Amino acid sequence: MGAGVSSLADDQQRGFPGLGDVPESCISSIYMYLDPPEICKLAGLNRAFHGASLADFVWETKLPSNYRFLIMKVLGQNPESLNKKEIYARLCCPNRFDGGTKEVWLDKSSGKLCLSISAKALKITGIDDRRYWNHIPTEESRFQTVAYLQQIWWFEVVGELDFEFPAGSYSLFFRLQLGKSSKRFGRRICNLDQVHGWNIKPVRFQISTSNGQQASSECYLYEPGNWVHYHVGDFVIDEQNSNSPTKIKFSMMQIDCTHTKGGLCVDSVFIYPSEFRQRLMKV
Repeated sequence: MGAGVSSLADDQQRGFPGLGDVPESCISSIYMYLDPPEICKLAGLNRAFHGASLADFVWETKLPSNYRFLIMKVLGQNPESLNKKEIYARLCCPNRFDGGTKEVWLDKSSGKLCLSISAKALKITGIDDRRYWNHIPTEESRFQTVAYLQQIWWFEVVGELDFEFPAGSYSLFFRLQLGKSSKRFGRRICNLDQVHGWNIKPVRFQISTSNGQQASSECYLYEPGNWVHYHVGDFVIDEQNSNSPTKIKFSMMQIDCTHTKGGLCVDSVFIYPSEFRQRLMKV
């Protein structure tokens, strides 16, 4: 690498064309085929590469098709008031909306849309009765709080989302934990004393969309003391529906009233591109 750079410098001293002589328009055309992190690395080479990295037409190809909707709904700004690179950078940061109960961001490498919904945005049976549920603070949630179930007979959590998605396939997950975690003397501990009833009958997960898609699954809750992403199902947004909102309904329930269940933390719901499913299930 050092020899290559030295050779380029020698060429420039002798009057031969170097990297600084490449027209910005050519560099911008190359950027069209690169991922955003690669563009940002090359932008540090020289003034020409940096200038080319600011071109709106380069970053517009990296943005999701619904970026104007995101700028207006999430950032509350006019898309025309920002350059495209700035839009990409701001959308890659987690952005809260709907009173801070939902969060949306772009994957930095691919520009794919990801979304999370807090437990506070969900309809939870008995949530207002402290005999059953409590909202407890924790650093382990991106929303800094989770809903904790002490004990209940009828367990049901329901959510809805009306949102404009880019075309693609998406997977929906519930992030749950059996047990209540905390820190003691700087170490993570998890209280499992109230965990019971989840090994008798499975939890049923469901999802449906306004364009007629449905999916359901059942499983027993597992791995006490660890956060687990439970896959509910997938849905697809085609090009025809990518420029209009899609309503998504999702739920999880265990309503067999022959036994109580408890000791469960409900953190949030995640919607990720389906191609990221394995990545999320390892978290």
